[in-house]
Amino acid sequence: MEEASIVADSIVRSFGDVTALDGVSLSVETGTIYGLLGPNGAGKTTLIRVLTTLLKPDSGAGFVAGIDVVAQPNLARRSLGLAGQTAAVDEFLTGRENLEMVGNLYHLPSKEVKQRASEVLERIDLDDAGDRPVSTYSGGMRRRLDLAASLVGRPEVLFLDEPTTGLDPRSRLEMWGLINELVEEGATVMLTTQYLDEADRLADLIGVIDHGRLISEGTASDLKAKLGGDIIDVAVSADDRDLAGAVLTGIAGKEAAWDDVSFTFTIPATNGAATLTEVVRGLDQAGVVPDDLALHRPSLDDVFLSLTGRTAEDKVTEAGESASTKPQRGRSK
Repeated sequence: MEEASIVADSIVRSFGDVTALDGVSLSVETGTIYGLLGPNGAGKTTLIRVLTTLLKPDSGAGFVAGIDVVAQPNLARRSLGLAGQTAAVDEFLTGRENLEMVGNLYHLPSKEVKQRASEVLERIDLDDAGDRPVSTYSGGMRRRLDLAASLVGRPEVLFLDEPTTGLDPRSRLEMWGLINELVEEGATVMLTTQYLDEADRLADLIGVIDHGRLISEGTASDLKAKLGGDIIDVAVSADDRDLAGAVLTGIAGKEAAWDDVSFTFTIPATNGAATLTEVVRGLDQAGVVPDDLALHRPSLDDVFLSLTGRTAEDKVTEAGESASTKPQRGRSK
């Protein structure tokens, strides 16, 4: 087993009466990508902030590159980089000036500052735009520049908090490619995301967090396999929700998961097409005409809905998650 570059050990963090993290423990092997999934407010960003020294836990411990983030925060920061949910760049400066400013904050020699800025601009394919003001950059270019700023110090470990939120499909694919390249070069990455296809595509291991607790963990295939076969989705009108729910719960043997966004129930198809036939008959006998009915292999969306009872985009109120924090840049040892 590879050495762990990120470790959370029973981390607890509260904000007033709200427990944002309730004993979270996890381990990320060196040179891998760990995807942290959860609804808004579930505790993802709070965990990132603790592990990157921006918040102190109430109890528990965190380690980055083997360094205790509470006992030795300054040393830990030398080994980590963080790109937050919004691009923390100065739009009045050029891309190159932004990166040189980061280098100067770490007191790098003047020659190395300029060299690293040029290297990183080329690394993220922004060398042609490096001398333009950031105010002229697209959203995708700003996100890439923000990631570039976290790379100036050659960090061993990268924390990416929803790195592709708000990007168009092409920019998302470019960011995915860049993240994969960084890992191939030896970096370890923890990323939070609400895009389940992103976790499916990138993550070697996925953790699902809800109400401050890690409720499931495994590879994408492992998590899908836990649902035990095919899935049936049944979309119904709001008027038919209660009646359809009772029918589907009876067939599934447990409460049918409901998605408020798509007005769809989801249940496991224990016997495949036979369960689908049972669903059709049951709804017909109850006088419910579904808007849509589908049998399919489970996806991470199905896993997430089954585990949490809601979709990844649903919002819950949790203190601390909405607080904006300027990303802390990391410098390698």
